[in-house]
Amino acid sequence: MNEGQDTRPNPPWPRIIAGLAVLAVFLATVLVLWRIGILDRLRDGAALEQAVMQFGPLGPFLIIGLMTVAIVMSPIPSAPIALASGAAYGHYWGAFYVAIGSEIGALTAFGVARLIGYDALKAWLGTRLSMGVLHRFITSQNALMAVVFATRLMPFLSFDIISYAAGLTPLRTWRFAVATLFGIIPASFLLAHFGDELASGDWRRAGLTVLALGLITLLPLAWKTAPARYRLALKRLLKLG
Repeated sequence: MNEGQDTRPNPPWPRIIAGLAVLAVFLATVLVLWRIGILDRLRDGAALEQAVMQFGPLGPFLIIGLMTVAIVMSPIPSAPIALASGAAYGHYWGAFYVAIGSEIGALTAFGVARLIGYDALKAWLGTRLSMGVLHRFITSQNALMAVVFATRLMPFLSFDIISYAAGLTPLRTWRFAVATLFGIIPASFLLAHFGDELASGDWRRAGLTVLALGLITLLPLAWKTAPARYRLALKRLLKLG
């Protein structure tokens, strides 16, 4: 073997093609939704709620499907879907459907990034990544899991970008799924609750929901400022090996 020969493995083209095929399916779904006018209704909460109710028993599947597509395809807003879910099905069931759709969408985005980019990125980096702090961080399952969980508590961070970015790391799928699920439950419930309160016309309670949603975004900051002994104790409790 020549000394200067590039020994890095070639990207796994079958997996890359499979990931691109998944994206193509979702893009086709978006085009269909646009053609039948569903995407236009996403900008009108009342119209979206009415569309969900018109689906009858299939309404929850519409919510879950729309949330999944909204997570995978970035330009589609997910907040109006969550509000419509709360308005149509109440706090608990509305939040449940939103959380299920968000989880499926996040896992899909994670899987697409893992199929398309992870091995290719790893092959391209080769030995470029040093054994310093950055290397230890991105290879720590607990650290990556904590980052995913913390970012899920921040509604102003792009949900889909976080999912795609996580797929490019060595984070195990089950850890990503658990961190995402526990991270999205608070926001899913509050958004569904907000939609339900808007539908009922109780503006005071709707305002309190917005306040609670804002407080959730402060949880990562509270964790950062917590005494080190409490953080260490919680890390030991949550450590899964």
